[in-house]
This record gives sequence, structure tokens and C-alpha cells, in this order.
Amino acid sequence: MNPERMISLSTVDLAIVAIYFVAVLGIGFYLKRFAKSGEDFFLAGREMTAWVAGLSFLSANLGSLELLGWAGASYQYGILAAHWYWIGAIPAMVFLGVVMMPFYYISKTHSVPGYLQLRYGPAASGLSAITFAVMTILMSGVNMYAMAVVMKVVLGWNIHFSIWVSSLTVGIYVAAGGLFSAIFNEVLQFFLIWFGALLIPILGLIETHGWSGMVARIQQNFPGQNFTHLWSTLGRFEDNPMGMHWTGIVFGLGAMISMGYWTTDFLVVQRVLAAKDIRSAKLAPIIGAFFKMGVPFIVILPGLLGLAVLPFHLVPESAAQAGQHSYNEVLPLMLARYLGPGLLGLGITALVAGFMAGMAGNVSAFATVWTYDIYRPFLRKQAADAHYVAMGRWCTILGLVISIGTAYVAMGFASIMDYVQALFSFFIAPLFGTVLLGMLLKRVTSVAGFLGLLAGTLSSIGMFVLVKIRPDMVSVIALSSHAKAMAEDMYRALWSCLICISVTVVVSLATKPKPEAELQGLVYGATAIPKEEGAGLFKKTIFWAGVAMGLFLVLQWIFW
Repeated sequence: MNPERMISLSTVDLAIVAIYFVAVLGIGFYLKRFAKSGEDFFLAGREMTAWVAGLSFLSANLGSLELLGWAGASYQYGILAAHWYWIGAIPAMVFLGVVMMPFYYISKTHSVPGYLQLRYGPAASGLSAITFAVMTILMSGVNMYAMAVVMKVVLGWNIHFSIWVSSLTVGIYVAAGGLFSAIFNEVLQFFLIWFGALLIPILGLIETHGWSGMVARIQQNFPGQNFTHLWSTLGRFEDNPMGMHWTGIVFGLGAMISMGYWTTDFLVVQRVLAAKDIRSAKLAPIIGAFFKMGVPFIVILPGLLGLAVLPFHLVPESAAQAGQHSYNEVLPLMLARYLGPGLLGLGITALVAGFMAGMAGNVSAFATVWTYDIYRPFLRKQAADAHYVAMGRWCTILGLVISIGTAYVAMGFASIMDYVQALFSFFIAPLFGTVLLGMLLKRVTSVAGFLGLLAGTLSSIGMFVLVKIRPDMVSVIALSSHAKAMAEDMYRALWSCLICISVTVVVSLATKPKPEAELQGLVYGATAIPKEEGAGLFKKTIFWAGVAMGLFLVLQWIFW
């Protein structure tokens, strides 16, 4: 077997992939006519229904980065990777819909930095916009790298060719249709991803004779290691492959990183802001939560099946030698194992669709934040609306070109998800503390918001650098010498968010707050929240939020 090219696409497979590329470009150019104003280009005219916004909300987080990265992470860490889909998503998505969306929507903000501008002023807004722009560029790069890995392993394509062709396709349709194009393509991609990615877990479980057969094979291939329990191994750091304790999962992941990502990361929040009314905006994340609970079955199961059926062991990306395969390559390896002509084309199209969804989310979010939160307030305050739309289109292409260079940064990490979670601990966890305090407490001041966010971000980056210089310090930051990179990320996120909150509270007590009149529409206690009066039980957001949380708890019990 040639390690650089495992299989070839048939004519049918090539036709399926080609039709997909033509379709997404066609959608982009068709929707260009509807993206004339800034509101249209950056917020899709605020005309999306709850279902469209909800599926786009989830699809923006279901790119090839997720498919490839979490399959690799589940091979590396076992079913513990599913925590990032359940406790690391569902409570936060419900919290966004019930608590935070009313403020985002009522204030008519175009982004999270836009909310910070209203609540704290230009200093905090500018800092969050810059850090977010940096993060989206780095995330775009790892999406490119993820897709290039698929093309290299499955098709034998040159990695540079794969990066440029795919990234230019995304750039063209997002630059043409803006968020309109991104959202409609993401809904299309959502269904393609599910239909294509479901093939591997179905065929894999047939080969292993179900879940119990898969577990038995994993135990035979990796004796002494527990890859298939969600919570029961988290009592001690040394009892699980991640070197994680339950406190890191509950507080670092559940309370900090996931809350920060799902409620303040503009890449996903932007989709909900495009909803047509406040009820649709509140319901969209809840709809997304139901689908999110099923995602581990298409992204985590392939990695577990790789542990069970692959005749060789995979290695970290940074340690892979010639002829070896890394954790990141488990999904392409499973594609090659199970899919024949026609089915392979569908599987590859699902991965390409995932790549497009992830890239489109990043570049459309970058274009909005750069244009509205950096360019307009700091570089050109007065210009025609058409000028800002043109700027959004041009910086979409520019952002893609820059992010191509960052694709190579991801190669220095053991797996893609180690890299991504490190970024979240730098930028997302501190931002959550700043936004949450600003929404809940009238006493929090503008200077406190800025200094708290700055302290949280710098402390997280500082802890990361410290461990790189002094590896033994991981036992201090992550509370155990057994902690792997992902566990370190969770604890670093926890400490950085607590530092942000502490600095914000202390500085607020020493400085003067804004008058309450200036906080209307921005803070609980100073804002009239619309009630869902007259709506039946089955139409109320809080009812479906309760159902989602109940189902979430059942899943924790099943896979304990």
C-alpha cells in the first residue's frame, strides 16, 4: 500500500465531488443579488427562521476540523472526547438561548465585540475584536490543514494544491453572497455531512458486531487502558488516557471553555443573530442542541472503531515518521477501509462540505469583525454602506490568504484538537468572564472590563509558554504530572477565566460605573425582556430547553 495514496476515485465519485463544488459556487453567485447592504451581507438581513438559523449554528461548528480532529482525538483519548459534545456544548447552548440571546438580539449588535462596544466602550471592544480576528485566522489555517490531510491520505493530492483549490472556492462564494451564502451552504453541508459521515460508524459497528464487540476489540488491542467510559475513570488523573480529573471536565470545559465558545464566539453567535425575530433567535440554539447530542455518533465513533479494527497503531502528528500514520489520519483511513465507488464519493463530499462549512464560518466572521469592529471604528468612521460591504468582500479574500500560512502552525501539535483547545483557552475563556459579568452586573465598569479581559488573555498565554519552557510546571497548572495537552488546556482555561473575573470585580469596586440609563438593553435589571406571552407549552423556549437538558443527562448515565 502506497502511504501517500490509498485509493482512487471512480468516475462516479469524481462526478459527485464536482457537482458539489458547482452547487456551492452557484448558490454563492445566486445569493449575491440579496447581499447589497451591510445588514444583508453581514447578518443575512435578519430573515432566517429558527430552523435555518439553528442548523447553520450547528453546521458552522461541524466542519472538517470537527470530523477529522475529533476522530483523531477519540483515537488518542477514547470516548472522553465525547465530553466536548455533551457537557462541553449542551448546557452552554441552552444557556445561550435562554439567557444571553435576548441581549444580543435586543441590542441589534452585529457581533460580540459590538456588544462589548455598547457595554464597555472601545477599549474592551477593540481588544476582543483583535484577539478574535487572530483566532479566526488561526482556526481557518487548521481547517485548511485538516482538508489537506484528507486529500493527501485518500487521494494522494499535493497538500499545497488541496489547500489553494478548497480555500479559493470558499473565498469566492462567501465574498459573493456574504452570510446569506454561508448560511445556505451550511444548511446544505449539514445534510451532506450527516449522510456521508454516518456510513463509517454503521459499517464499522457491523464489522465489530455492535458496541460490545467494539469494546472487546479495543481492550484486546490496548490492554490496561480504558477508552470506553465517559465518567467512571475521572476520579484519578492516572486512570484515563487524557490524564484528566472530573474537575477539569466540569469546571474547565463545562463552565469555562464551552460557555465561552457557545455564547461569545462570534463564528457561531453570528448565525443566531440572523434570525428573523427574538423567539427564533432564542430557539435556534436549542434546536442546534438536539442535533449536537447526536454528533458524537459520526465524529467520535470512527476514532473508537479505529482503535478496534486498524492493524497498526497511530502516532502523534509531531512524531510521525515516514510510513507511519498520525492520529489526525484515522478518519481517512476508515474511509479507505469501508467505502467503495459511489459511497466513497459521498464520504469525500461530506468531508469537503465540512471543510467548506468550517472555512465559511471563519472567514465570514472575520470579515464582519474586521469591518465593523476594527476598520470602521478605528480606521474609517464615516463611509457609505457600500464601502463597508466592499471592504467585507476584500478582507474575506485577504483573510484566506493569510490563514493559508497558519495551516502549517497546526503541524507542531500532537493532534488538531490539542491545537484548537489551546486557542480557546487563550481567547474564549477570558472573554466569557468579561461578557457574563457585563450582562449580569450593573456595577461592572468600562475600565474593569478591559483590564479583566487583558489580564485573562495574557495569563493564559503566559501559562502556555511557561509549560513549553518548563514541562514540569504542568503538574502545577493542570494539577497532575499525568495531564496530557488537552487536560492542561482545560485547567488553563479555568484559571484564566477566574483571573479575568477577579481583576474585573476588584477594578469595578475601585472605579465609577455607568449610569443605569446607559445600560438599558445591555444588562439584566436594566432591561425589559420580552415574554413569550400566549405561547402554548410546546412553543416555549424554556420547555424545549428542559427537554434538551433531560436528554443530555440520560446520555451521561448511559455512557457512564
